Amino acid sequence: MKPYIFISRKLPEEAIAILREKYDVHMWDREDVPVPYEIFLEETKKADALLTMLSEPVNEEVLKAGKKLKIVANMAVGFDNIDVEAASRLGITVTNTPNVLNDSTADLTFALVLAAARRMVEAAEFVKEGNWKSWSPLLLAGQDVHHKTIGIVGMGNIGKTVAKRAAGFEMEILYHNRSRKPDAEQELGAQYVSFDELLERSDFVVCLTPLTEETRNLFNRDTFKKMKNQAVFVNTSRGPIVNEQDLYEALQEGEIAAAGLDVFAEEPIGSEHPLLQLKNVAAMPHIGSASMETRYSMMKLCVENIDLVLSGNPPKSPVNKK
Repeated sequence: MKPYIFISRKLPEEAIAILREKYDVHMWDREDVPVPYEIFLEETKKADALLTMLSEPVNEEVLKAGKKLKIVANMAVGFDNIDVEAASRLGITVTNTPNVLNDSTADLTFALVLAAARRMVEAAEFVKEGNWKSWSPLLLAGQDVHHKTIGIVGMGNIGKTVAKRAAGFEMEILYHNRSRKPDAEQELGAQYVSFDELLERSDFVVCLTPLTEETRNLFNRDTFKKMKNQAVFVNTSRGPIVNEQDLYEALQEGEIAAAGLDVFAEEPIGSEHPLLQLKNVAAMPHIGSASMETRYSMMKLCVENIDLVLSGNPPKSPVNKK
Protein backbone atom coordinates (compact mmCIF):
# COMPACT_ATOMS: atom_id res chain seq x y z
CA MET A 1 0.00 0.00 0.00
CA LYS A 2 1.13 3.53 -0.76
CA PRO A 3 1.78 5.81 2.22
CA TYR A 4 -1.30 7.86 3.15
CA ILE A 5 -1.09 11.67 3.20
CA PHE A 6 -3.77 13.99 4.54
CA ILE A 7 -3.77 17.68 3.57
CA SER A 8 -5.88 19.78 5.93
CA ARG A 9 -6.89 22.51 3.47
CA LYS A 10 -7.70 22.48 -0.24
CA LEU A 11 -4.58 23.32 -2.25
CA PRO A 12 -4.16 23.72 -6.02
CA GLU A 13 -3.69 20.36 -7.72
CA GLU A 14 -0.54 21.51 -9.51
CA ALA A 15 1.07 22.22 -6.14
CA ILE A 16 0.64 18.65 -4.91
CA ALA A 17 1.06 16.78 -8.22
CA ILE A 18 4.30 15.14 -7.08
CA LEU A 19 2.58 13.68 -4.04
CA ARG A 20 -0.34 12.41 -6.13
CA GLU A 21 2.07 10.47 -8.33
CA LYS A 22 3.72 8.59 -5.49
CA TYR A 23 1.31 8.48 -2.57
CA ASP A 24 -2.31 8.00 -1.53
CA VAL A 25 -3.30 11.63 -1.04
CA HIS A 26 -6.51 12.80 0.62
CA MET A 27 -7.32 16.49 0.97
CA TRP A 28 -9.99 18.45 2.84
CA ASP A 29 -12.23 19.88 0.12
CA ARG A 30 -12.59 23.44 1.44
CA GLU A 31 -10.14 26.27 0.94
CA ASP A 32 -11.86 28.72 3.26
CA VAL A 33 -13.14 26.45 6.07
CA PRO A 34 -10.84 24.54 8.44
CA VAL A 35 -11.23 20.79 8.68
CA PRO A 36 -13.35 19.85 11.74
CA TYR A 37 -11.26 18.46 14.57
CA GLU A 38 -13.05 15.11 14.59
CA ILE A 39 -12.36 14.56 10.89
CA PHE A 40 -8.77 15.72 11.31
CA LEU A 41 -8.30 13.22 14.14
CA GLU A 42 -9.76 10.35 12.09
CA GLU A 43 -7.59 11.20 9.08
CA THR A 44 -4.50 11.32 11.29
CA LYS A 45 -5.15 7.75 12.43
CA LYS A 46 -4.60 6.60 8.83
CA ALA A 47 -1.84 9.03 7.89
CA ASP A 48 1.86 8.56 7.30
CA ALA A 49 2.15 12.32 6.72
CA LEU A 50 0.13 15.46 7.44
CA LEU A 51 0.31 18.75 5.60
CA THR A 52 -1.22 21.26 8.01
CA MET A 53 -2.07 24.93 8.43
CA LEU A 54 -1.79 27.08 11.56
CA SER A 55 -5.52 26.53 12.08
CA GLU A 56 -5.03 22.84 12.91
CA PRO A 57 -4.34 21.96 16.56
CA VAL A 58 -1.72 19.23 16.20
CA ASN A 59 -1.81 18.38 19.89
CA GLU A 60 -0.69 15.29 21.77
CA GLU A 61 -4.03 13.56 21.21
CA VAL A 62 -3.67 13.97 17.45
CA LEU A 63 -0.04 12.91 17.44
CA LYS A 64 -0.72 9.80 19.51
CA ALA A 65 -3.60 8.89 17.20
CA GLY A 66 -1.17 8.88 14.27
CA LYS A 67 0.30 5.43 14.86
CA LYS A 68 1.97 5.49 11.41
CA LEU A 69 2.67 9.21 11.38
CA LYS A 70 6.20 10.15 10.32
CA ILE A 71 5.95 13.85 9.49
CA VAL A 72 3.81 16.92 10.09
CA ALA A 73 4.63 19.56 7.46
CA ASN A 74 3.24 22.90 8.66
CA MET A 75 2.61 25.48 5.94
CA ALA A 76 3.88 28.41 7.99
CA VAL A 77 7.08 29.65 9.51
CA GLY A 78 5.42 29.42 12.93
CA PHE A 79 4.51 26.14 14.58
CA ASP A 80 2.81 27.13 17.83
CA ASN A 81 -0.18 25.02 16.72
CA ILE A 82 1.94 21.86 17.08
CA ASP A 83 3.07 20.11 20.25
CA VAL A 84 6.66 19.77 19.04
CA GLU A 85 7.81 18.20 22.30
CA ALA A 86 5.24 15.42 22.01
CA ALA A 87 6.09 14.92 18.34
CA SER A 88 9.78 14.54 19.16
CA ARG A 89 8.98 12.08 21.93
CA LEU A 90 6.92 10.02 19.50
CA GLY A 91 9.57 10.13 16.77
CA ILE A 92 7.53 12.34 14.44
CA THR A 93 9.33 14.94 12.33
CA VAL A 94 7.88 18.46 12.31
CA THR A 95 8.78 20.88 9.52
CA ASN A 96 7.90 24.49 8.74
CA THR A 97 8.42 26.90 5.83
CA PRO A 98 11.10 29.40 6.87
CA ASN A 99 12.97 31.82 4.61
CA VAL A 100 10.69 31.43 1.56
CA LEU A 101 8.31 33.99 3.06
CA ASN A 102 10.78 36.49 4.52
CA ASP A 103 10.49 39.11 1.80
CA SER A 104 6.73 38.89 1.34
CA THR A 105 6.05 39.14 5.08
CA ALA A 106 8.53 42.00 5.40
CA ASP A 107 6.78 43.80 2.52
CA LEU A 108 3.41 43.47 4.25
CA THR A 109 4.89 44.51 7.59
CA PHE A 110 6.36 47.68 6.15
CA ALA A 111 3.16 48.32 4.23
CA LEU A 112 1.35 48.35 7.58
CA VAL A 113 3.94 50.76 8.97
CA LEU A 114 3.19 53.10 6.08
CA ALA A 115 -0.57 52.52 6.12
CA ALA A 116 -0.92 53.22 9.84
CA ALA A 117 1.44 56.21 9.79
CA ARG A 118 -0.13 57.86 6.75
CA ARG A 119 -3.73 56.88 7.60
CA MET A 120 -4.07 55.14 4.25
CA VAL A 121 -6.96 52.81 5.10
CA GLU A 122 -8.86 55.65 6.73
CA ALA A 123 -8.19 57.89 3.71
CA ALA A 124 -9.34 55.23 1.24
CA GLU A 125 -12.60 54.79 3.14
CA PHE A 126 -12.98 58.59 3.32
CA VAL A 127 -12.97 58.76 -0.48
CA LYS A 128 -15.19 55.69 -0.99
CA GLU A 129 -17.79 57.04 1.43
CA GLY A 130 -18.06 60.30 -0.53
CA ASN A 131 -16.61 62.49 2.21
CA TRP A 132 -13.94 64.18 0.05
CA LYS A 133 -15.62 67.53 -0.58
CA SER A 134 -12.68 69.93 -0.50
CA TRP A 135 -8.98 70.29 0.27
CA SER A 136 -7.57 71.53 3.55
CA PRO A 137 -3.97 71.82 4.78
CA LEU A 138 -4.26 69.08 7.41
CA LEU A 139 -6.84 66.83 5.74
CA LEU A 140 -6.02 63.29 6.96
CA ALA A 141 -2.47 64.35 7.79
CA GLY A 142 -0.48 61.49 9.23
CA GLN A 143 3.14 61.00 10.24
CA ASP A 144 6.34 60.73 8.25
CA VAL A 145 8.13 57.39 8.27
CA HIS A 146 11.46 58.45 6.80
CA HIS A 147 14.20 59.47 9.26
CA LYS A 148 12.19 58.15 12.21
CA THR A 149 13.14 55.39 14.67
CA ILE A 150 11.85 51.85 14.23
CA GLY A 151 12.05 49.27 17.01
CA ILE A 152 11.91 45.63 15.94
CA VAL A 153 10.99 43.10 18.62
CA GLY A 154 12.21 39.74 17.33
CA MET A 155 15.18 40.09 14.99
CA GLY A 156 14.89 36.78 13.17
CA ASN A 157 15.05 36.42 9.41
CA ILE A 158 11.86 38.42 8.86
CA GLY A 159 12.98 41.06 11.34
CA LYS A 160 16.27 41.54 9.49
CA THR A 161 14.39 41.78 6.20
CA VAL A 162 12.11 44.48 7.65
CA ALA A 163 15.23 46.29 8.88
CA LYS A 164 16.56 46.37 5.30
CA ARG A 165 13.41 48.17 4.21
CA ALA A 166 13.71 50.57 7.13
CA ALA A 167 17.28 51.35 6.10
CA GLY A 168 15.94 52.41 2.71
CA PHE A 169 13.80 54.99 4.52
CA GLU A 170 16.89 56.16 6.41
CA MET A 171 15.39 55.15 9.72
CA GLU A 172 17.27 54.60 12.95
CA ILE A 173 16.94 50.87 13.63
CA LEU A 174 16.63 49.51 17.17
CA TYR A 175 16.00 45.87 17.99
CA HIS A 176 15.42 43.58 20.93
CA ASN A 177 15.96 39.84 20.70
CA ARG A 178 16.86 36.88 22.90
CA SER A 179 20.35 37.09 21.45
CA ARG A 180 22.28 39.78 19.64
CA LYS A 181 22.51 39.72 15.85
CA PRO A 182 25.99 41.00 14.90
CA ASP A 183 25.23 40.62 11.18
CA ALA A 184 22.25 43.00 11.44
CA GLU A 185 24.34 45.43 13.46
CA GLN A 186 27.18 45.41 10.94
CA GLU A 187 25.15 45.37 7.74
CA LEU A 188 22.29 47.67 8.74
CA GLY A 189 23.57 49.67 11.68
CA ALA A 190 20.89 48.16 13.92
CA GLN A 191 21.32 48.86 17.63
CA TYR A 192 20.64 46.21 20.26
CA VAL A 193 18.72 47.71 23.20
CA SER A 194 16.62 46.52 26.13
CA PHE A 195 12.91 46.01 25.59
CA ASP A 196 12.04 49.07 27.69
CA GLU A 197 14.53 51.30 25.87
CA LEU A 198 13.11 50.17 22.54
CA LEU A 199 9.60 51.08 23.65
CA GLU A 200 10.67 54.49 24.93
CA ARG A 201 12.73 55.52 21.89
CA SER A 202 10.82 54.07 18.94
CA ASP A 203 8.38 55.94 16.72
CA PHE A 204 7.34 52.59 15.22
CA VAL A 205 7.28 49.41 17.28
CA VAL A 206 7.10 46.25 15.16
CA CYS A 207 6.32 42.88 16.72
CA LEU A 208 7.94 39.94 14.93
CA THR A 209 8.70 37.64 17.84
CA PRO A 210 7.44 34.02 17.87
CA LEU A 211 4.56 33.11 20.17
CA THR A 212 5.85 31.35 23.29
CA GLU A 213 4.73 31.29 26.90
CA GLU A 214 7.26 34.07 27.53
CA THR A 215 5.93 36.31 24.75
CA ARG A 216 2.20 35.73 25.31
CA ASN A 217 0.66 39.10 26.31
CA LEU A 218 4.09 40.71 25.96
CA PHE A 219 2.37 43.83 24.66
CA ASN A 220 -0.02 44.99 27.37
CA ARG A 221 -1.20 48.21 29.00
CA ASP A 222 2.10 48.76 30.81
CA THR A 223 3.97 48.20 27.55
CA PHE A 224 1.86 50.69 25.62
CA LYS A 225 2.22 53.31 28.37
CA LYS A 226 5.99 53.19 27.91
CA MET A 227 5.68 54.10 24.22
CA LYS A 228 5.56 57.60 22.79
CA ASN A 229 2.11 59.13 22.40
CA GLN A 230 2.77 59.35 18.66
CA ALA A 231 4.07 55.78 18.40
CA VAL A 232 2.66 53.36 15.84
CA PHE A 233 2.41 49.68 16.80
CA VAL A 234 2.55 46.97 14.11
CA ASN A 235 2.02 43.24 14.64
CA THR A 236 2.55 40.68 11.87
CA SER A 237 3.66 37.86 14.16
CA ARG A 238 0.97 36.21 16.30
CA GLY A 239 -2.17 37.69 17.83
CA PRO A 240 -1.86 36.34 21.40
CA ILE A 241 1.41 38.24 21.87
CA VAL A 242 -0.82 41.30 22.27
CA ASN A 243 -3.48 41.93 24.90
CA GLU A 244 -6.12 43.27 22.53
CA GLN A 245 -8.23 44.97 25.20
CA ASP A 246 -5.17 46.82 26.45
CA LEU A 247 -4.28 47.84 22.88
CA TYR A 248 -7.83 49.06 22.30
CA GLU A 249 -7.72 51.21 25.43
CA ALA A 250 -4.27 52.58 24.61
CA LEU A 251 -5.46 53.61 21.13
CA GLN A 252 -8.76 54.99 22.31
CA GLU A 253 -7.15 57.06 25.06
CA GLY A 254 -4.35 58.37 22.87
CA GLU A 255 -1.52 56.61 24.67
CA ILE A 256 -0.27 55.55 21.23
CA ALA A 257 -1.25 56.98 17.86
CA ALA A 258 -2.14 54.06 15.62
CA ALA A 259 -1.79 50.34 14.96
CA GLY A 260 -1.31 48.11 11.93
CA LEU A 261 -2.44 44.54 12.57
CA ASP A 262 -2.27 41.43 10.41
CA VAL A 263 -2.94 38.97 13.23
CA PHE A 264 -5.41 38.66 16.08
CA ALA A 265 -5.83 36.58 19.22
CA GLU A 266 -8.66 34.57 17.66
CA GLU A 267 -9.03 34.35 13.92
CA PRO A 268 -10.95 35.12 11.83
CA ILE A 269 -12.42 38.21 13.49
CA GLY A 270 -15.81 39.71 12.73
CA SER A 271 -16.65 43.28 11.82
CA GLU A 272 -17.85 43.85 15.39
CA HIS A 273 -14.35 43.37 16.83
CA PRO A 274 -13.59 46.39 19.09
CA LEU A 275 -10.31 47.24 17.33
CA LEU A 276 -12.13 47.55 14.01
CA GLN A 277 -14.29 50.33 15.43
CA LEU A 278 -11.23 52.58 15.65
CA LYS A 279 -10.22 54.67 12.65
CA ASN A 280 -6.56 54.58 13.68
CA VAL A 281 -6.32 50.81 13.16
CA ALA A 282 -5.26 49.34 9.82
CA ALA A 283 -6.37 45.69 9.94
CA MET A 284 -5.53 42.87 7.54
CA PRO A 285 -6.80 39.22 7.45
CA HIS A 286 -3.47 37.47 8.22
CA ILE A 287 -2.01 37.95 4.75
CA GLY A 288 1.65 38.43 5.69
CA SER A 289 2.93 35.85 3.22
CA ALA A 290 -0.02 36.02 0.85
CA SER A 291 1.58 36.61 -2.50
CA MET A 292 1.01 34.01 -5.20
CA GLU A 293 4.73 33.37 -5.55
CA THR A 294 5.35 32.92 -1.85
CA ARG A 295 2.32 30.76 -1.08
CA TYR A 296 3.28 28.39 -3.90
CA SER A 297 6.85 28.30 -2.56
CA MET A 298 5.50 27.38 0.88
CA MET A 299 3.41 24.58 -0.62
CA LYS A 300 6.40 23.34 -2.58
CA LEU A 301 8.59 23.19 0.53
CA CYS A 302 5.91 21.25 2.44
CA VAL A 303 5.61 18.79 -0.43
CA GLU A 304 9.39 18.36 -0.64
CA ASN A 305 9.68 17.79 3.11
CA ILE A 306 6.98 15.11 3.04
CA ASP A 307 8.49 13.36 0.03
CA LEU A 308 11.96 13.39 1.59
CA VAL A 309 10.84 11.96 4.94
CA LEU A 310 8.61 9.28 3.39
CA SER A 311 11.56 8.33 1.17
CA GLY A 312 13.77 7.85 4.23
CA ASN A 313 15.72 11.10 3.86
CA PRO A 314 16.12 14.10 6.17
CA PRO A 315 13.78 17.05 5.45
CA LYS A 316 14.91 20.49 4.29
CA SER A 317 13.46 22.48 7.19
CA PRO A 318 13.04 20.40 10.36
CA VAL A 319 11.78 22.09 13.49
CA ASN A 320 12.73 19.29 15.90
CA LYS A 321 16.26 18.89 14.54
CA LYS A 322 17.35 16.38 17.16
